[in-house]
Parts: sequence; C-alpha cells; structure tokens
Amino acid sequence: MTDLTQVFMDLVRYETRLYNAAGERLRAEHGLTMGQFEFLRIIDSRDGCRVNDLAEEAAITVGATSKAVDRLEAAGWVVRRPNPSNRRSSLLELTPEGGRLLAAATPTFEDGLRHWLAEPLTADSLEQLASTLNLLRKTMEDASAGTPAG
Repeated sequence: MTDLTQVFMDLVRYETRLYNAAGERLRAEHGLTMGQFEFLRIIDSRDGCRVNDLAEEAAITVGATSKAVDRLEAAGWVVRRPNPSNRRSSLLELTPEGGRLLAAATPTFEDGLRHWLAEPLTADSLEQLASTLNLLRKTMEDASAGTPAG
C-alpha cells in the first residue's frame, strides 16, 4: 500500500526545491523573485486583470497580493489603470519595462523547468504527471479547499 504521508512529503519537498531553484536563477540572472515573475506572467496573460484575479490565481490573500502589486508598481513593472466598469477597482497592466523583463526572464524559467522537471522523466511520465496534478488541483479548487482566509 502506498504511504500517503510519504507521497505528500515528497510532493511538498520537490515543489519547494523546484520553486527555490527557479527563483535562484531568476534572481541571479534578472533580479526578479519567483513571486514577482509569477505575478508578471499572470498579469500579462489576463486582459483586465485585477488584484482579486491575481489573488485567486496565486491562492493568496487579497491584502498580500495588493502589497506585492504595490512593489511591482514601485519597481516600474506594473501600472494600475482605472477600471471603467467598476470605479472601486483598478486594472493591472505591464509597463514596457515589465514586459521586457518578463520576456527576458521567461526563457530562463522555462530552461530550469526543462532541466528539473522534463529531463528526468520520459515524455509519457511527464504527461501522466501533468494530468494527475491537474486532476488533484481541480479537485481541491472545486471543493474550495485550501483557499486563503481574508
């Protein structure tokens, strides 16, 4: 029988090491943290992205997300624009500098993923892993399990 505690520990430890390894390269080569990269990527991929959208996608609180966006804005990578459909919120956009940084950092990030995620596995194993993780994540999201409070 599979030891579920060990599966959990392996999954968490692997995710932590992968996140840290990717973050170390991004910081060394682009002066960017993993969290900053993730936010720039999400903002770039969503038209009309709001702080709430970022928080939901990253599974962190709106307060923490807003503070992170403040730092991205102070760095000159993101700008807040008035939301024409809701004056209480703003829409986030990458600045030209933020777009250039994301474009430069993305190949570095993807190279790290190839090295630590794709190369150790066969193509079939990677496809199975991707499918399994997607199913597990969707199951928790559908149950609203593990969502941040606040």
